[in-house]
Amino acid sequence: MMQDRVFSFEGVRNFRDFGAYQGADGRYVQSGRLFRSAQFGEATDRDIQSLGQLNIVVQADLRRPDERDRHGHKWPVTGVNVLTSDKGRAKDAPHVRFLTEVSVDAAKARDWMTDYYRAAPFKPQHVDLFRDWFGALEALKPGEAAVVNCAAGKDRTGILCALTHHVLGVHPDAIMADYELTNQAANVAERLAEMARLFNQHIGKTYPDDVYHPFVGVHADFLTAAIGSMEAESGSLEAYLENTLGLTPDRQEILRDKLLD
Repeated sequence: MMQDRVFSFEGVRNFRDFGAYQGADGRYVQSGRLFRSAQFGEATDRDIQSLGQLNIVVQADLRRPDERDRHGHKWPVTGVNVLTSDKGRAKDAPHVRFLTEVSVDAAKARDWMTDYYRAAPFKPQHVDLFRDWFGALEALKPGEAAVVNCAAGKDRTGILCALTHHVLGVHPDAIMADYELTNQAANVAERLAEMARLFNQHIGKTYPDDVYHPFVGVHADFLTAAIGSMEAESGSLEAYLENTLGLTPDRQEILRDKLLD
């Protein structure tokens, strides 16, 4: 299943199809309609050509404006409705500030990421983009596709993909399995030591590799914290979708009819 949904690109990481899961009423999320990815700032010409064959007409770019400035845009080239927010600009990434300002061990790193997930669904820029994403999905024509990305395609992207799956009636176990697939799709086990070395070099620290795992990979506890936060603050995921994102039951049914077979 992983090989079927994970795409291999030269300069784009963690790109995959998050369709083909069973959803509401025994129907299945259509393949080739919903994609998730890391950022496209290092896409090669060959990547751009391959992406152009996927009929993607909507991109929800969840990166902050400073991230977009820093990593740039090599894709999309033309013909894609790109959803962005100019809210949340920062001088440094929040996790970089955390790693720089305090003495960190692996437990503190996991706690920080758990807290980030609790707060993320209610950040104004995320609320705006989550709302716009679902609106754009409603407007898709048959055969058209959409992609959601952030910097690494794992945290902000993971939350929005989980919400999309929930709307489509995907079982929670499958939602979590797709979320945790990042650890394989992004080759976290192979890349962690090198990423830790680069992080330490960048911030002038000597932290062990396990400190950086929450910032390179994912853990079920993180997504569980985000879902728990939405349920605690809103009363339920359904209430969060309707009251925070404006996604009423009628609109959810439109999405199920459009994206399930």
